[in-house]
Amino acid sequence: MKIGILGAGAIGCYLGGKLIAAGHDVVLVGRLGDEIRESGLELTDYAGGRVKLAGTEVRYVAEPDWLAEVEAVFLTVKSLATEEAARPLATILGPSVPIVSFQNGVSNPARLRSELPGRPILAGMVPFNVAHTAPGRFHNGTSGPLAIEERAGVEWPIAAALRSAGFDVELHASLEALQWSKLLINLNNAVNALGGVPLYQQLRERDYRRVMAMCVREGIAAMRANGLPVARVGRMIPALAPLVLELPDMLFLRVAAAMVKVDKTARSSMLDDLERGRATEIDYLNGEIVRLADRRGVAVPVNRRVSALVKEAEGARSGSPRIPSAKLLALVTSAG
Repeated sequence: MKIGILGAGAIGCYLGGKLIAAGHDVVLVGRLGDEIRESGLELTDYAGGRVKLAGTEVRYVAEPDWLAEVEAVFLTVKSLATEEAARPLATILGPSVPIVSFQNGVSNPARLRSELPGRPILAGMVPFNVAHTAPGRFHNGTSGPLAIEERAGVEWPIAAALRSAGFDVELHASLEALQWSKLLINLNNAVNALGGVPLYQQLRERDYRRVMAMCVREGIAAMRANGLPVARVGRMIPALAPLVLELPDMLFLRVAAAMVKVDKTARSSMLDDLERGRATEIDYLNGEIVRLADRRGVAVPVNRRVSALVKEAEGARSGSPRIPSAKLLALVTSAG
């Protein structure tokens, strides 16, 4: 299949590299072309999997004009760049070419449909974490199946291509509940970014988990106040997450081992953004919970405080503030 990946950073390179290795014709569009050409593309995962491609095997370009002949586009840009990335596609792509939003957050498919009316826009969800660990090196540190919205069968060849590349893929008539429920899990991105430690270490510190539990509990309240159901996400059950996260360390580790696999190097993309001095997706994660809560007057002080702390770190441009777990818990508790 001819597939274009627009905004090929960590997630885009991971998806694209595995598709190339499976024999698909893939063009990656983004800012890492020089790096990939020089270093090649190496993909690893928590289970020991490895894909290695020479730079000459990867077609990585800087301009979206190269997408003119593709049969599908995966959009993997940060949420704050959605409209900017979508605009040139109106003239580059044929009207029937499907675009799958494999982005964090819940608003991107609707924003794409507003920019590209009448085109087949599919919501998608990437449940796993991919870190850019070295030039041309990308590591998937967590587990879970890709999810794609069903749309009159246009999703079938896309799902088949991804499955041929070794991905588990689930198809859903609607992704709204799943996207909001995945967003609950992604609230941990900010906790990880503020702590500045690998997810493996963060999840072993109860006070970090308590902060995450408070964020999720507020998110669930906001969702339910707006009539949004909380759905299962792979092995994760977000509705139970606050209770599980607050368990004593030894008991938590026993229970969580059956829910998600996290290796010792995994960290959130938001932590990577802070470390590289880039704008984060905080407005499209914890910020979405704040906006949802405001519709019904639901109090979400912890998510507001976490959002403000990330914004402060963005402005400082000094990387993660590396807030110890007990201090972070005290900061957000005082916000309540």
